[in-house]
Amino acid sequence: MWHEIWTRLQPADVSRVGTTPVLVALGVAVLVVAITPIWRVVRIAVTVVHELGHAAVGVILGRRFTGFVLRPDMSGETVTVGKSHGPALVCSTWAGYPAPAVVGTALVFAAERGWAAPVLGAIGVVLVCTLVMVRSVYTAVVIVLAAVAAGALWWWGSAQLQLVVTFALGVILLLGAWRHVGAVAGRRTRGGTSDSGVLARLTPLPALAWIGTFYLVAAAGTALVGLQLWSLLAH
Repeated sequence: MWHEIWTRLQPADVSRVGTTPVLVALGVAVLVVAITPIWRVVRIAVTVVHELGHAAVGVILGRRFTGFVLRPDMSGETVTVGKSHGPALVCSTWAGYPAPAVVGTALVFAAERGWAAPVLGAIGVVLVCTLVMVRSVYTAVVIVLAAVAAGALWWWGSAQLQLVVTFALGVILLLGAWRHVGAVAGRRTRGGTSDSGVLARLTPLPALAWIGTFYLVAAAGTALVGLQLWSLLAH
């Protein structure tokens, strides 16, 4: 068993996969984000990464992660405990919207370098660990289903299927980051409950400036992925 686990944690040789599976994954990801009925379901993945982005940065900076919830309308909320002001709170509040773009970019690069299997295994472990922090039945169901899907793909999926799914998920998160930032930009107010509104209350910068930083991260991730795709197609 340990040998099988270790084998499945090794990077795969994807040099012979070719560009067709990557282009198929790219096309599927674009359609998933562009077709509204599908997006309304799939965007929960972006929300999960958003909320765990808050939690991860908060914990790194010394705050205590006490729980999170996902809602059927695809929104969510994360609670970290610590000072009611200061850099740690600002950074953990800011991290939500950039997180899908950062994680999505990382997934694309990991997939193209043969690291899809280890990444899928890591995703499954992280999701299982977060179960102790869920605060609703709906949240638990979403996390369990996602963990089972990641685990099954890691254990039984072929190297090509793992690459395609990981690549597609990365693109979905990256494009989803743009949609999520666009949504918050459409309802920005200094006194609002969105992350940018909270940041505006915590700092001298207005909500629009914080939204601009969200866009910058998404643009940087898009540029990196675009260059990677250009390099892949050029060969």
